[in-house]
Amino acid sequence: MVKRDDIELRRKVLEELDWDPSFDAAAIGVTVKDGIVTLSGFVKSYPEKRNAESAVRRVAGVRAVAEDLTVKLSDETVRTDADVAKAILVALGSNISIPADRIQVTVEDGWVTLDGEVEWQFQKNTAENAMKYVRGVRALNNRIKIKPRASTTEVKSKIQAALARRAQAEANRITVEAAGEKIVLRGTVHSWAEKEAVESAAWSAPGVSRVENDLSVSYAEA
Repeated sequence: MVKRDDIELRRKVLEELDWDPSFDAAAIGVTVKDGIVTLSGFVKSYPEKRNAESAVRRVAGVRAVAEDLTVKLSDETVRTDADVAKAILVALGSNISIPADRIQVTVEDGWVTLDGEVEWQFQKNTAENAMKYVRGVRALNNRIKIKPRASTTEVKSKIQAALARRAQAEANRITVEAAGEKIVLRGTVHSWAEKEAVESAAWSAPGVSRVENDLSVSYAEA
């Protein structure tokens, strides 16, 4: 039996998808169970796929998103893998924030895999974001690794300081556990946006290659 809360959440998600003009909401199916939203159907590009997922995450009450969208390229956007690879190398090389010489690119039937090693998480994210503007990309697997640069104690203290700067109440509710290159976040936040903001702060610390976000969202306390 479908819960009333899930029915209401599905309605809100559909409204948010309809509100966003960056993709065709009519081609996207939405199901909700226990606050977990599943997206299915087709989009015309990889950016549309990312935008649809972001739209769902903006809706209060969403606990998780299971994205099962398929990129169905139009005839105008279909390219050979060689052309896609060349365009990706140009995109990576044109951004001074990305150490392009440390990144390897593999393309197979429009599915892009990025490998290599960088020093900061923002460099890994920037490389991934560059794929949004490459025509012909169907999906992306970002396997770029973060090169360790700091001790566990230093990483933990930097994250805690960043949280304290951003929101004192938020920092008091959160504990940070560090084990090598892995960071574990525990505690309670008031929204999905806060949860993502805390995770972003953790990723900003040098040498972090994995963040386990175990923060729970309590809308009732907001």
